[in-house]
Amino acid sequence: MQRSLLVPDVDAPPLPPSSAILAKGFRPFFLAAAVFAAAIVPLWLLVVQGSVSSTRYLQPSIWHAHEMIFGFVVAVIAGFLLTAVGNWTQRETVVGKPLLMLTSLWLAGRLAVTFSAALPRGLPAAIDLAFLPALTLGLARPLIAAKNRRNFVMLAILGALFLANLAVHLDALGLLPNGTARRASLASIDLILLMILLISGRVFPMFTRNATGVQSIRSLPRLDVACVVTMALLTVVSAAAPGSRVGAGLAVLAGLVAAARAAHWGTQYTLRAPLLWILHGGYAWLVVGLLLRGAAGLGAPVAESLATHALTVGAIGSVTLGMMARVSLGHTGRMLAAPAPMVGAFVAINIAAMARVLGPLLAPERYLDSLMVAAVMWAIAFVMFVFVYAPFLFRPRMDGRPG
Repeated sequence: MQRSLLVPDVDAPPLPPSSAILAKGFRPFFLAAAVFAAAIVPLWLLVVQGSVSSTRYLQPSIWHAHEMIFGFVVAVIAGFLLTAVGNWTQRETVVGKPLLMLTSLWLAGRLAVTFSAALPRGLPAAIDLAFLPALTLGLARPLIAAKNRRNFVMLAILGALFLANLAVHLDALGLLPNGTARRASLASIDLILLMILLISGRVFPMFTRNATGVQSIRSLPRLDVACVVTMALLTVVSAAAPGSRVGAGLAVLAGLVAAARAAHWGTQYTLRAPLLWILHGGYAWLVVGLLLRGAAGLGAPVAESLATHALTVGAIGSVTLGMMARVSLGHTGRMLAAPAPMVGAFVAINIAAMARVLGPLLAPERYLDSLMVAAVMWAIAFVMFVFVYAPFLFRPRMDGRPG
């Protein structure tokens, strides 16, 4: 088994054991993301049931989407990129006290949105919007210094996510037309899927080939480019003309190209390797979600919300959980073998996706039951991550290396 994520860690002065949680970006952000994910979805279920009221600053469904995207997913992205960019450039990103400040800024955004009613108008937006520019600055400095142009696209995606978040807040403040926040939220999902497609093409075949020893596993550069370009076009068209048949056609095309590129990734060899099949399974949800989205837009009797949750709970949920599990093992100096409870977590996240997508489709009269199953399974998956990985994240690397 291998230990590293992409390439060997960049050397940095070791921090004392008490500061291990601040030694690398994945440590605080993956832990914060998992705790937040485990809490926010059951809380949303209570809002749906009328037991709890969401913030008055954002409409309930927009609050749910905003916190899942700019709370949970953005925290995972931050942890991954702060770690990966250090490897890509052999230059450190943000560690120690600056990392504590960045994590605190993310947390301040969550608290500002939650307690927006007690804050002056505009202040929740200002606090929440500050995080992505700060993160981008922390990533841009090593990327630019190393002239790592290949990964400037990550900065562009973060910039686009900032603009989407800005649109949500301007809608909430009445400065943009009603409905802008929903469009911005859907555009944000597309941007996250675009990032997943970029990263998966680089690492999923490599992870699988290295773990299985099957040398025929590979990526096809032309299909990789076609997939990313198609998804980028879909993102632009969907943001500019939501619900259009052109967008629906692009969703089908993106799903088909995404499936075609993965045909050589060796998915059939991953069933005995949980750290692999969770990633391939999440990618499969992405394909299914894009095809469902296209079918709904072309008039098939499929609710668009089912496609959205295949892409969010299924694809984003599985890929983020899988990458968090893998990165946290490799970058704490542990062998790349999923601890037994995490296998249960991987199963749970997929049950959550099936309940959220197939439940309303097959038994619409049991809609709330499906929501409850999905919320409980989602929470279990991330509680398991916290239970298993928190001790790893608070301790120095087992091999004594910095990071």
